[in-house]
Amino acid sequence: MSRTAGARPRVTLERTFRAAVEDVWELWTTKDGIESWWGPEGFEVEVLDLDLRPGGALLYAMSAVAPDQVAFLKQAGMPVRNEHRLTYDEVVPNRRLTYRHVVDFVPGASHYEVVTEVDLETGPHGVRMVLTFDAMHDEQWTRMATMGWESELGRLAGRLEARAAG
Repeated sequence: MSRTAGARPRVTLERTFRAAVEDVWELWTTKDGIESWWGPEGFEVEVLDLDLRPGGALLYAMSAVAPDQVAFLKQAGMPVRNEHRLTYDEVVPNRRLTYRHVVDFVPGASHYEVVTEVDLETGPHGVRMVLTFDAMHDEQWTRMATMGWESELGRLAGRLEARAAG
């Protein structure tokens, strides 16, 4: 994790995908693309509205579908399905996305925003993606968010590999 003076720590994850940057971008920015990989293992996502432009928003519902995830959420007093909204700040096709996501689903925590940046760069080994996001309100939730992103990025890699295979 890195920290900017006076700000919450940030977490950075990097991946390189053997794929065309257009394919990576499409999976990050279209209804079908997002629904195909967004959400950690054991969850499904339904895109309810997508307005991909600075100031536009993504509204989606995430539902736990695997028994372990359903049980965890119920034990934590959280609903099995949550609607989430993020607002795009920067949209540079095939290069960069930045957005703010309101965290309003954690029992006992005040609402706050998490800023996420996705940078794509084409290189000799494929598309290098750097994902940077604000830490959550405490270390446990930051660990869970990081684990969730690790799972999601594994799903993204699987979708890109399936596309490459035809």
